[in-house]
Amino acid sequence: MITYKKPTLHDIPAMQQLVAPEIESGVILPRSNDEIATNIRSYFLAFDDEKPIGFVALHIHSPLLAELRSMIINQSYRGQNIGSTLVEIACEEGRKLGLKEVLALTYQQRFFERLGFVEIPKESIPEHKIWADCIKCKHFPVCNEVSLIKTL
Repeated sequence: MITYKKPTLHDIPAMQQLVAPEIESGVILPRSNDEIATNIRSYFLAFDDEKPIGFVALHIHSPLLAELRSMIINQSYRGQNIGSTLVEIACEEGRKLGLKEVLALTYQQRFFERLGFVEIPKESIPEHKIWADCIKCKHFPVCNEVSLIKTL
């Protein structure tokens, strides 16, 4: 049975193991254990029994804008609406916090469009996002990710 909940600090090693292949391929930016711990409250995890099988983070950039980050679903669980559920849980929290928009930078454009996100020019992304995160990416400055936004 798939359940969804907030992680604890004890979940960090399993989260790192889950995301490692996507970090290696350059699809997801690496995050240190300390960075995940500092932001642990922004994460939402999907579990199969006690085993983490996916997660996403809702990273707040401003009082109006947040970003979905580091979304990963275990390969063998893809296609079961786990990612869609995680995005909806994160967006619902964003609504409760008073956010107006949620941003996603992704290679999975169709997935996010099915969830109500629309493509925007990368130039409209907050500059601090580029310098804080994108510069760490092995694909920077030639990035094929698509920028999408959803109004909450």
